[in-house]
Amino acid sequence: MQKLPPPESMLTGWGRLPMPGREILAENLESITRGAVLSRGLGRSYGDSSLPAQASDRVVATRLANRILAFDPKTGVIRVEAGIALAELNRLFMPQGFFSPVTPGTKFVTIGGMVACDVHGKNHHCEGTFGAHVRWLKMRLADDSLIECTPTEHGDLFYGTIGGMGLLGHILEVEFRLHTISSPWVYMESERVHNIDEFLAALGKAAPAWPMTMGWIDCLSRGSSMGRGILMAGRWAKPEEAKAEPPRPAIQKTLPFELPNWALNPLTAKIFNSLYYWQHVSLHAKAVVSPEPFFYPLDAILEWNRGYGSRGFTQYQCVLPRQAGPEAVRAFMKLLVQLGGASPLCVIKDCGPEGKGVLSFPLEGTSIAVDMAVSPEIQRIVDSLNEFVIAAGGRIYLTKDRFTRADHYRAMDPRVDSFLALRETWDPQRRLRSAQSVRLFGDKA
Repeated sequence: MQKLPPPESMLTGWGRLPMPGREILAENLESITRGAVLSRGLGRSYGDSSLPAQASDRVVATRLANRILAFDPKTGVIRVEAGIALAELNRLFMPQGFFSPVTPGTKFVTIGGMVACDVHGKNHHCEGTFGAHVRWLKMRLADDSLIECTPTEHGDLFYGTIGGMGLLGHILEVEFRLHTISSPWVYMESERVHNIDEFLAALGKAAPAWPMTMGWIDCLSRGSSMGRGILMAGRWAKPEEAKAEPPRPAIQKTLPFELPNWALNPLTAKIFNSLYYWQHVSLHAKAVVSPEPFFYPLDAILEWNRGYGSRGFTQYQCVLPRQAGPEAVRAFMKLLVQLGGASPLCVIKDCGPEGKGVLSFPLEGTSIAVDMAVSPEIQRIVDSLNEFVIAAGGRIYLTKDRFTRADHYRAMDPRVDSFLALRETWDPQRRLRSAQSVRLFGDKA
């Protein structure tokens, strides 16, 4: 039964920046997407990509459309409704020896959202984005017709939808292939790294040897220790390495209240970074760990975004191309430190070749993601970082963005015209839209 929202309400992304709007929640996506202008899953995109352009826009919440429609245990091919959460697939299929081919840094995301954002993970240098593993999509178009598409049937729509932020159609069903895993445990090696130059060298060494790599960086340190951090590399543990019992379900706690805005400041962030860096006592460590802390460390604390207070926060994530060299990454980190605004959450990853999604984020190079509290200076900080990224030939991740200007985005991504041409083909009236498409693509507010 369809649940109607109250007449006056607010919607937010994970960055906790509210916008007037309502969502309609029901199990039957084919029914409720008729006439809708935007779909959203669990609301974990940081910026405004899943927020309405106008308070009156019909926004569909997909999370009740969460059925598994088909599964072949011989091949791992699975077909699901778009609203099913990755957490549920992990719960059901990891004990059977299957796991998503690609996972982002949270399991609280819908499969439809994973397609729309073309998420990537620690194994991008080996497996690419999630879209590389999608085989088939069922969608409702802007004219309310239903369509099925694959890489070869309506391939332009298929690859435009992968990473297209929901602007070419509502994703109703998804078919992809789960990967088999050798055990439900992860073998991990980690090392404490002294600065950004050592970090880049260590990432370069780890990438060909490990299927999953990532690092935490202290983005507040300066001088010879700028960019110090912890590098983690992992693979699924072999049966003889795995523990006898299956991993226990993660114990989840909730941040029960909103912290005051002053709680996270340069001093407390610097103290946290120092403690986190030095808690890695030895230079190198080896362990067999549960997938939960390896893939989803922040998911252990529900509502952790309350830690930024009422002001909210944004995440700035960019990728700097390999050809720009390590000096570009070093200069970016120096600029980030100089601008201020960074927090304890800064992640660096190695990215492989660019995918086929028209607006898919990663390209071969180094990805850096940093959380920043919203402040009067946030627009200036984002502008400065974007100007650097444009000059380096990189780009930003739309799923995380809230403050990039339209001219900056067009300057950093030459694929925009191709995407706009697809919208002209599949939605010439621009019925499908979001607050982000208004900001970046000039849709009507």
